[in-house]
Amino acid sequence: MKLLVTGGCGFIGSDFIRWILDARPDLQVTNLDSLTYAGNLENLAECEANPRYRFVRGSVADADAVDAAVREAEGIVHFAAESHVDRSLYGPVDFARTNVEGTVVLLEAARRHRLRRFVLVSTDEVYGSLAEEGTFTESSPLAPSSAYSATKAAGDLMALAYRRTFGLDVVITRGSNTYGPHQYPEKFIPLFITNALEDRPCPLYGDGRNVRDWLYVRDHTRGIWAAFEGGRSGEVYNLGGGNERRNVDVARAVLRAVGRPESLIQHVADRPGHDRRYALDTRKARAELGWAPDIPFERGLSDTVAWYRDHAEWVRRVKSGDYRTYYERHYGIGNRLEPGARSLEPEIQDEKPTSST
Repeated sequence: MKLLVTGGCGFIGSDFIRWILDARPDLQVTNLDSLTYAGNLENLAECEANPRYRFVRGSVADADAVDAAVREAEGIVHFAAESHVDRSLYGPVDFARTNVEGTVVLLEAARRHRLRRFVLVSTDEVYGSLAEEGTFTESSPLAPSSAYSATKAAGDLMALAYRRTFGLDVVITRGSNTYGPHQYPEKFIPLFITNALEDRPCPLYGDGRNVRDWLYVRDHTRGIWAAFEGGRSGEVYNLGGGNERRNVDVARAVLRAVGRPESLIQHVADRPGHDRRYALDTRKARAELGWAPDIPFERGLSDTVAWYRDHAEWVRRVKSGDYRTYYERHYGIGNRLEPGARSLEPEIQDEKPTSST
């Protein structure tokens, strides 16, 4: 089978490609990625010589590039997205262009070429914030809080509309907070790991009591493929790790794993619209897909820290250029993170960072 993966040079997409090429020797994979800031060809260096792998540079919002790629495919796994909530404070139009328009361009091409299956990789953030008790099920209402989650929710709804209106075979996965090797270090866990390894302050929003459910990247990858193979058309599947942790507790766990003191934690002003808690009910995925996460949080974190420690050159190359510009703007190196300092709310008007697809 010929599989089109979008955004395959990113964090989860690259893990998916590495795994699927190894697990399924009957598959040919085309990776469509525009290589913006979070897309990294190094993440797939080991796949370049594989005759079953092909890379095509292009944006999901480019109808011609998408049509050419979809024409040769039988199925799509759609990862490509603007994915960082913090960046959506500065460039929400970029998020709408990729996460909504790009998804519709792909859906239309898939409909036109009558693809076998379209899996949209979404997020638990589309559900919004959860009270202290309970979990989100696939039938929970969508109540996104950020431009990122709102555009992902819009993409989900468009995919379901294509199923209902045109009969396109669509399946949606909604994953919880994912972590592991190769993750771009603007995200919470790799940010803390890489800063701590450099003995630099680690910025923690607000009181640090926001709760997230952590899912190791390989478990997420397996869940996405299980949905492609066994998911019912038109259905949504929650993929959660069952590892609820307060952010401050994750921060402390990272510092212990790196071997650095908790004094590196620097509380900064909370970001606007910061959801308090996420938690997913995964019974549907377990029952219908036969999927369950395998990696306990402590083991996954240990493996992740070891990877970043062993790939200092990768980190050095990634934490330059656009990353440095964004970090200085958002956190204010030498200002907001000085001992005892409190950061201000981001100044979001007339600011626009480099986008990521």
